[in-house]
Amino acid sequence: MVPGWLMPLMLQASGAEPPVLPPQPPEVTPEDQGPPPVDNESIEGRRRPGYTGPLPDAVTQANPGAVRAPPPEAFPTDQIPIPDRWRLIETLGLVKERWFDPYNQNTLKGDRPLNPDRVPFITGQDWFFAANLVSDTVLEPRTFPIPVGVQTTSRPQSLDVFGKDASYVASQTIIASAALIKGSTAFKPPDVEYRMTLALNMNYVDVPERRVLHVEPSKPTHRFDHFLGVQEAFIDYHIRNVSERYDFDSVRVGIQPFQADFRGFLFNDQQLGVRLFGNRDNNRFQYNLAAFWRLEKDTNSGLNSVVQRPRDDFVLLANVYRQDFLIPALTSQVTVAYNRNREGDEIEVDDNGFPVRPSLLGTLRGHDYDVLYLGYNADGRVGRINVTASAYAALGEDQNNFFTDREADIRAYFGAAELSYDRDWMRFRLSGAWASGDADPFDDTEGGFDAIFENPIFAGADTSYWIRQTIPFAGGGRAVALSGRNGLLNSLRSSKEQGQSNFNNPGLMLLGVGADFDLTPEVRLSGNANHLWFENTSTLQALRMEGSIPKSIGWDLSAAGIWRPKATQNLVFRLSAATLIAGDGFRDLFDNTDGSKAYYSVLANAIVSY
Repeated sequence: MVPGWLMPLMLQASGAEPPVLPPQPPEVTPEDQGPPPVDNESIEGRRRPGYTGPLPDAVTQANPGAVRAPPPEAFPTDQIPIPDRWRLIETLGLVKERWFDPYNQNTLKGDRPLNPDRVPFITGQDWFFAANLVSDTVLEPRTFPIPVGVQTTSRPQSLDVFGKDASYVASQTIIASAALIKGSTAFKPPDVEYRMTLALNMNYVDVPERRVLHVEPSKPTHRFDHFLGVQEAFIDYHIRNVSERYDFDSVRVGIQPFQADFRGFLFNDQQLGVRLFGNRDNNRFQYNLAAFWRLEKDTNSGLNSVVQRPRDDFVLLANVYRQDFLIPALTSQVTVAYNRNREGDEIEVDDNGFPVRPSLLGTLRGHDYDVLYLGYNADGRVGRINVTASAYAALGEDQNNFFTDREADIRAYFGAAELSYDRDWMRFRLSGAWASGDADPFDDTEGGFDAIFENPIFAGADTSYWIRQTIPFAGGGRAVALSGRNGLLNSLRSSKEQGQSNFNNPGLMLLGVGADFDLTPEVRLSGNANHLWFENTSTLQALRMEGSIPKSIGWDLSAAGIWRPKATQNLVFRLSAATLIAGDGFRDLFDNTDGSKAYYSVLANAIVSY
C-alpha cells in the first residue's frame, strides 16, 4: 500500500497529472455552529409562529347506500326563521311566564315587548308595558312636644303649655304605576313614554291632646283619613339623537318627579311642569331646563291634589352636570333656580281647619316673594374618600316682612357636605351642614335660609329623629312648625307642603358621624349621631319675647336595620329607632312639667314591590 504522501511524487515521476481533489470544508468550531434547531412541538398545544406542521393523511370513507346531504341550493335563504326572539326561551320550554311573577321575565313589567297581534292599537315589536305596584306600610310610635289646647284639654288640671308627648301613627300607602314605552331602551332613551302613577294613602293618628289634629276642640284626639293622589302623569317625547352613542334631547310634560341636586336639599318633589333635558359627550355632560307650577297637597298624606287649583307658586330651574370636572371621578353640578310666589293676598286653610297661608306669625299678613337660588353641588370620589357637597345662596326680595310690614331683601346661605370611607363591607360617614339664620328680624334683610321643597337624603335621612319628626313651635306662632317632617331646616313654616318659604328663621348647624355595615347582601345595619344647634336665635327671641335662648338643640342618635330577604328591592323591611336628647336651647323652648329631656321615635316600615 502506497502512503498518501508518496502518491504525488510517483505520478510526477511518471509524467501523469495528479487527480483534482474536492475542496475540503473549513474546520467548524462550536462557536460557528449557531443555535440548535427549534423544536416546533416543545410545548404541548402551542406552535412556533409562522410554522405549519405536516397535515394528517386524508381520510376516505365508503358508505354504500347512504343518502347524500342536500346541496346549499335546497335551502331558500341563508337564515332560518325562529319564533319571537323575546319569547324564544319560553317557546323552547325553558321558562314559563306567569303574570304575577316579578322575579323572572314578564311582559307586564317591561321585559318583553307587547305582541302587536294581541294589542290592536300598537304596531311593531318595540312597544313595552311596565306595571308597578308598591305597598308601603309604616308603624310609628313617637314622642314630641305637644301643646295643650287653648280652650280645653283631654286631661283635667293640665295647665302647662306642653302636655303629654306620646303619639302613634299608622300609615298604609299603595302606589300603582303604569307606563307605555316605545323603543328598546337598553342602549338609548325611549322614543315615547306615557306614564301614570296613583297613590292611595290611609293614615291613623292618635295624640293625647286636643286641637292638635283638628282646630275644633270638640273633635277627638284621634283621626283616620284617606286620600288618592296623582303623583305622576306625563308624556316623555324623544326629540332627537345628536351622536352615534345616543346623546339626546327629550321633553317631558305633566306631573313628574324632579330633584334639583344630588341629595334633595333645595327641591325634591313631584310637580306639574315642562322639562327639557338631555346629554352630550357620551353622557359626560347632562342638562335640565324645567318650569313647574306647584300643585296643592293633601294636608295629612302629603300627596298631590289635582282637584284643587294649582298654587300661585312657580319654579324655573336650570342645572348642568359635568363628570370628571375639577378632578377625575367627581361630578360637578351648577344649579340656578327662581321661585316666584304670588300668594300674599290669599287665605288658605288646610283640611284640619288650621290656617297655612299666611302663617300665623308676627303681623299675620301674607307676603309675595321672588328668590333666586345659585348653587354648586358635587358628588363622586377624591381618592378613597366618597364626597357629596352642596352650597346655595338665596338672593331676592320679600314684599312684606311679617315683623316690620316692610319690604326686605333676602340674603341667605346654605352649605352641606358628607364624606365617607369604604372598607370592605363597612362605610364610615362624616356629615356637616350649615344654614344661615336671621340675625335681626326687625331690619330690612332676611338672612334665614329656606328651601323650596326639601326632602334630604342626608345624615341618616328619615331614620334621624330631627329629619323625621315635626316640631311644633308653640308659644311663638300658632299652627307653625319649628322644623317640618322629612326636613332638615328650621324654617318656621306653617307647612312644608302647603305653606310659603320663610326667610325669618333661626338657621341650623349640624355635625354628625355615621356608619353602615353590610353584614350580608340581605342585611344592613346603620347608626348615626348628630349634634344640632340654632345658627342664630334672634328670631326665636323676638317671637317668644325672651331675652336670650341658648343655641344648642341637642343630640340626635339613631340606629336602623334593613333586611332584604331576596337581595332585591322587591321586599324591604326596616326597623329603626331614634332619640333626641334635648340641649339647653330645645329645653328652653319646650320645657314641661314632666321634665322630659329626651324624645324618641320608632319606625317600622315594610315595602313590598311588584
